[in-house]
Amino acid sequence: MFQTSESVDFNNPIDVEHAIRIGRAWTEMRRGAWTQHLRDYLFGDDDPLEPGQMDALDLLSRQERTMKHLAERLRIDPSSATRAVQRLVADGLAERYAADDDKRVVMVRISKEGRSRHAAVASRRSHVMALILSQFTLEERSDLAGLLQRFVQALDDSAERLA
Repeated sequence: MFQTSESVDFNNPIDVEHAIRIGRAWTEMRRGAWTQHLRDYLFGDDDPLEPGQMDALDLLSRQERTMKHLAERLRIDPSSATRAVQRLVADGLAERYAADDDKRVVMVRISKEGRSRHAAVASRRSHVMALILSQFTLEERSDLAGLLQRFVQALDDSAERLA
């Protein structure tokens, strides 16, 4: 059993109800009916980006990275990062090159085309986020942000403990 700040008792109907509601919401966020429509809007119809490609471009738009660091930040194994970067390079969205100080280290940077595609998706993503968040008060948005950050940290902590 994991140490938590407040234990969860699945014999308590309130804890069970909360777990069910959170689980259903999580499932709906992952596979909801809106997912395909939203992906089409965000990532494009003609030559769509994959969500994983956008995740990598998000990171590369901020700074060049080693393959190892990119894999760590994407929370994927290095071989998956290598395949993801191969697709980005093949699509002209990123470039690989050897590090100046150690030619054995592979670096990755976003290309001009990658930056353009990233900016277009980021703009549409901002529009969608504004639509979603406009349904919450300022205080609710603050609460939601804090709770979601804690939820992600709890997911990371739980995954690490189970590994």
